[in-house]
Amino acid sequence: MIDVLSFGAGLGLAGVLLLTFTEKLLPVPPSHAILLYLGMTVAKDGLQLALLHAVSVLGSTAGSLLWFGVGKALGPDRAGSFVDRFGRYILLRPKTYRRLAESYRRRCFRISLLAQLVPTVRNYVGIAAGSLNLSVLSFGLATLVGSALWNMGFLVSGYLLRGDRQDMAATGLRLILIVIAFEVTVFLLWRMKAALFGFRSGPSRPPG
Repeated sequence: MIDVLSFGAGLGLAGVLLLTFTEKLLPVPPSHAILLYLGMTVAKDGLQLALLHAVSVLGSTAGSLLWFGVGKALGPDRAGSFVDRFGRYILLRPKTYRRLAESYRRRCFRISLLAQLVPTVRNYVGIAAGSLNLSVLSFGLATLVGSALWNMGFLVSGYLLRGDRQDMAATGLRLILIVIAFEVTVFLLWRMKAALFGFRSGPSRPPG
C-alpha cells in the first residue's frame, strides 16, 4: 500500500487527483489512508495543504460523478442486478445499497452529503443516485461539500502528524496505526448504534 501511495504522491498534484479519483472507484487503499498519507508527505505548508485539499475534492467528486453516470446508464433494475452480481467485489453489500436507494428519492441532497461521511457508502452512493434519475446538480453539489469535509479532516490530521519525510518506514507505521484506530472507532460506534436502536446490519461489520 505504501509503495502505491508513494508513487502517486511522487506525481505531484496530478498524482493526488489520480489517487482520489480512483479511490472512489475501488476503496483499496481506503480513502482515509490515502488522505492521511498525502497530508503527511505532500503538504509542506498551509498554502500547499489548501491546494492539496482542493485537488483532492475535485478527484473525489469526479469519481462519484462517474458512478452516477454508470447508475444512470443502468437504470434502477439493472443497477440492482449489477450490485447483486458484483457488489462483493467492490465491497458493496446489496443490503446496504437497497437501504440507501429506498430513502433516496425524497432527500437527495441530504443523503448525498451524509453518504460522503460513511466509509464505502461514500464510494458507491452515485450508483443509486444515477439509477434513480436524481438531479445531477444536487448530487454533485452535495458530494462536493461532503468530500470537502471528509478530505479536510484526514488531510489536516496527516499534516499535523507529519514527521521526517525521509523516514518512510516510520511514516508507514504511523499511517497504519492511525488507520487501524479509525476503523476500530467506526466499528465500535456502529455496534453502539446497533445496541441503542435494537438492530444490526450484518454479523459484525460497520455499514458499507
